[in-house]
Amino acid sequence: MAGQVSEAARVKASAPEYQGALGSLSVNASLAEVLARGLEELAAAERAGERSEVARCGLAVAEAYRRLGRIEEADRAWKASYRAARSAGHEGAMAWALWSGGTLARQRGAFRLAYRLLRLAADMGERGGDVVVRGYSLAGLAETGRIQGDYETVGRLHEQLLAEARRRGEARHTVWALEGIAQMHRNTGAYDKALALFEEAAETALRAEDRRGWAWALRGIADVVSVRDGDVERALSLLSRAEEACREIGLSSALAYNHKMRGNVLYRAGRYAEARELYTRALEEFREMEEPRGTALSRLGLVKARARLGQDAARTAAELAELRRMLDRIGLRHAREMVDKAAAELGVGPLPEPAGSGTAAAGSGTVLPAEGAWALRAADVDGLRAAAGAEGPR
Repeated sequence: MAGQVSEAARVKASAPEYQGALGSLSVNASLAEVLARGLEELAAAERAGERSEVARCGLAVAEAYRRLGRIEEADRAWKASYRAARSAGHEGAMAWALWSGGTLARQRGAFRLAYRLLRLAADMGERGGDVVVRGYSLAGLAETGRIQGDYETVGRLHEQLLAEARRRGEARHTVWALEGIAQMHRNTGAYDKALALFEEAAETALRAEDRRGWAWALRGIADVVSVRDGDVERALSLLSRAEEACREIGLSSALAYNHKMRGNVLYRAGRYAEARELYTRALEEFREMEEPRGTALSRLGLVKARARLGQDAARTAAELAELRRMLDRIGLRHAREMVDKAAAELGVGPLPEPAGSGTAAAGSGTVLPAEGAWALRAADVDGLRAAAGAEGPR
């Protein structure tokens, strides 16, 4: 697979979530620019009473808020976009709003809700004849399962979506699929395959002028050359280049993950004090944007770094046990396994199994996190009642 020169590698990346009056925005537009333009055009559409345009502009606003880590504002914006699309009878715009809401739910760790919204988005996109939003929604389902560690199920879907993206010449989705498959190979120890795929993703993103995809691919390459080769300086150099791209566009979440990865590289090199500082920084960034997965991974790195710097073993074990309970609630199976490995590595394991553990069976994708205020009201989205029993992908 690596080294293929697909049509997608020659096509400039686009951002289909920027629609209507915002359709001319580049995939590399800074999020501050997207938000400012989006709010301006949204207000104009509302004054003109153009409900379809309100939905389109509201989608861009919701995505800008989400990527900036402004979670509550993103939640209000995608729901408003959906209501506008519904009042206009525009199924494609309704599907895009549901996709945005599902992506936000995944970012918040509400995986059951993410599955529901993304399934509805895919179905509505298909009914509305919008193959792009259908593809994005299926990709969202695949990514949700991958994040939870359900590689067997979603691996096949990733491969199908990659083939579809190549066939249609969709550079951005080609990059996304390559990176997802690469990440699964990396997590299962197939470092050579992972590196080849991350490098192909970086090359495809660079040719397509997709700075966002390029930054994520560089992060993946840095991870592999660090863990496989112990090449600290190359890894840090790659992360510096990726960080520059993140700052140019204003990608808050990607920047926080970059800092967390820099902590990983330094930790592997035995530079524990430096790693502790990077994990602390990343933890603050993830907490500020209320992203539980990044928060958990940064906490794990911080516990490990402190343990290497002499923290009491009993405290380390207690912190790891608490972290594992949190991961059980969220449903992050792969990350939970990382905690157990950390306990063994640091000599404080095995950790006690919590009573009534809520861990889902492997591959079930059925973990129900505490969604709280993120549960949708019937007035916000029609049809969710019928999907209330939906589980994760099989």
